[in-house]
Amino acid sequence: MRIALIVLGVVVLLALAVGGQFVGIRNELAVQREAIEAAWAQVDVALQRRADLIPRLVETVKGFAAQEREVFANVANARAALGGARTPQERIAANAQIDSALSRLLVVVENYPQLKSNENFMRLQDELAGTENRIAVERRKYNETVQKYNTHIALFPNSIVAAMTGFQRNDAYFRTDPVSREAPPVQF
Repeated sequence: MRIALIVLGVVVLLALAVGGQFVGIRNELAVQREAIEAAWAQVDVALQRRADLIPRLVETVKGFAAQEREVFANVANARAALGGARTPQERIAANAQIDSALSRLLVVVENYPQLKSNENFMRLQDELAGTENRIAVERRKYNETVQKYNTHIALFPNSIVAAMTGFQRNDAYFRTDPVSREAPPVQF
């Protein structure tokens, strides 16, 4: 009888230890998933700030470069795509579209030297540059948070708990567009 109580006590202690470990891992996964959501919210705020600045920048440039309608249409379409995107993956794709449209807009700016001296344009360009820096910082933080979560899920025994409780890998990373890795041609 006494041995049975000792065995039962050991089994109960093991069950409590394993259960406690399970709950601890599951709670940590929940915390990290929420950290991803918070990091994404910060990226989203920075992206929305840029989207709000773009119409003001476009209107300022339009006054100087009326014949560049295609560039303005691309910027407007990219901004609309960002506004219609709902998931992080859709917003990341729309963000890449805005990056491309803005780079073409800045080429237009280079063709109009009098525009670069316009005070409103300079102020908007400075705000946009600051916003781009914020976006870069928030993207980095978001990617680090997703990477930490994915690493945590991949570790043993976390992978078992994650599979049992429905936590899955998150692959919504911000990545560099392969085209932007190519060095631009330099002409003197």
